[in-house]
Amino acid sequence: MYSLTNQIAIVTGVSHGNGIGAAICRQLAAAGSSIFFTHFRAEASWPTFFQEEIRRRGVECNYLGIDLSHTQAHREIMTTAVDQMGVPTILVNNAAHSTRDGYQILDAEIIDKHYQVNMRHTMLLSAAFARQLEQTNVDHGRIIHLTSGQAQGPMVNELAYGATKGAISAFTLSLSAELAPLGITVNAVNPGPTDTGWMTEELKQELHPKFLSGRIGEPDDAAKLVSFLASDQAGWITGQVIHSEGGFLRQ
Repeated sequence: MYSLTNQIAIVTGVSHGNGIGAAICRQLAAAGSSIFFTHFRAEASWPTFFQEEIRRRGVECNYLGIDLSHTQAHREIMTTAVDQMGVPTILVNNAAHSTRDGYQILDAEIIDKHYQVNMRHTMLLSAAFARQLEQTNVDHGRIIHLTSGQAQGPMVNELAYGATKGAISAFTLSLSAELAPLGITVNAVNPGPTDTGWMTEELKQELHPKFLSGRIGEPDDAAKLVSFLASDQAGWITGQVIHSEGGFLRQ
């Protein structure tokens, strides 16, 4: 466990209790960070229920329901977080849009929807976060993106998703160079296939032998790495895409 006392974290894409986003919130809160999370179309009472769960860990927690495909979503998130909680020092871009596609059905609408959430919003929120820290003379910060191993192998029938999430890896490297003088690190985590409730039993049986560690990835696996990257101990790590997949074989 790494101490994140007196930190404030924004975590996007927290819409159900079994997801990577929820696991990240729990890990960061356990380390002492207050939490501001966003969700999209969560069950009516769930965000309040999760807010209370996080608060029971002894930290503050607020949330915002928002469609990240809107052009000004990044501004609303930053303004709301700062007004309600203060200047955030940790940003976790966990939210993603993903649908099955392929060359036979790929069209402009599919591409645009993936671009709006996976690329445009991630890039604009990261920039807004960095500007906020610079304007308020905060000399440290952490930006952590979630990717999906696009450089590790092809993602058949996920052309738009693979392309837009892959762009975030390139963005991570370039943004890290710009923000290093400000004391802000920028990294990305590829958690590999993770059981967040979407896997069928048939798919689990197919994937299990490919995990050399002997089990399928769990949300806490990614959350623990994110918590480390958010800590002072990771202050010398920036511009990296970390593949944390438990030895997953893609062949």
